[in-house]
Amino acid sequence: MSSSVNRYCCALGVALCGCACVGSFVVALHAQQARTAAQGVYTEAQATRGQALYKDRCAACHGATLAGGQAPPLTGDELTGNWGGPLSDLVNKIQNTMPANDSGKLTPQQSADIVAYLLQVGKFPAGQAELVADEAGLKQITLPAPPSRQPATVAAARAPSFPPAGNLAAVMRGILFPASNLIFNVQRQDPAAPRPPYQSSAAGFSWADWGAGIYTGWELVDYAAVALAESAPLMLTPGRRCENGKPVPVQDPDWIKFTVELAEAGKAAYKASQTRKQDVVSDVTDQIATSCSHCHEAYRDKRGPRTTTDPANKAARCVR
Repeated sequence: MSSSVNRYCCALGVALCGCACVGSFVVALHAQQARTAAQGVYTEAQATRGQALYKDRCAACHGATLAGGQAPPLTGDELTGNWGGPLSDLVNKIQNTMPANDSGKLTPQQSADIVAYLLQVGKFPAGQAELVADEAGLKQITLPAPPSRQPATVAAARAPSFPPAGNLAAVMRGILFPASNLIFNVQRQDPAAPRPPYQSSAAGFSWADWGAGIYTGWELVDYAAVALAESAPLMLTPGRRCENGKPVPVQDPDWIKFTVELAEAGKAAYKASQTRKQDVVSDVTDQIATSCSHCHEAYRDKRGPRTTTDPANKAARCVR
């Protein structure tokens, strides 16, 4: 074999070795980054800082021992059951929405310190490096969720059943429609913007203005998103009827699919609202609009007797 060929083979071998080494390094780095809270993701000193912050900003609602009070407990299965998943969710929740009466004042580092204290109280071991405060790093650390305490089928069998109290139109107009519109309104109005003082109507009681000023703009968006996620399954209540008297097609695979889409859109809207960023919530309104349009196109917007697309043709709704 010529010397030039030998040099070529040698160079090729080095290159292949280099590629293998780089690949191994990337895999090892990813494995190192993806961790659980049980692998020492905070330090004792950081937890001490978090404890001081907790006593000052959190204990009044969550209790001095994290056992709960005005707000939920933050220990044991109560913590892992609600926040099992990436630690970024918990840190962001604290930074953006806590404490409830004075939110948005904690820094990312302070929020991470508080989580370090929660982990310490939860018997998660300390490590050599502090819990990071950046989004990307926190997404790589998972808080393990607790095992299910009771099979869902058993719990469902013991739960009482509730027959529908109203037709589908009542559910739509009373819950889903106003909740969706409140979220859509974020596209043009910042929930954090100051609101003018509420002035009672000289004409007397106004059902539309009742309760105005009790909750902040962002809290209203939170509650509207939860209303979507929690009330979407009402579309699957057995025995419910449409406004025209026809049964809601609760067994139809597409109806079930569109209902799940709406529930997921509500969950996505709630997660977006927790960021307290107007543009993030504005982006998720597309998901809500799409989930609604899928169902409307199939079951609501039917051809009427006078026009080719007359959504007011109520007689044909709830059928495909």
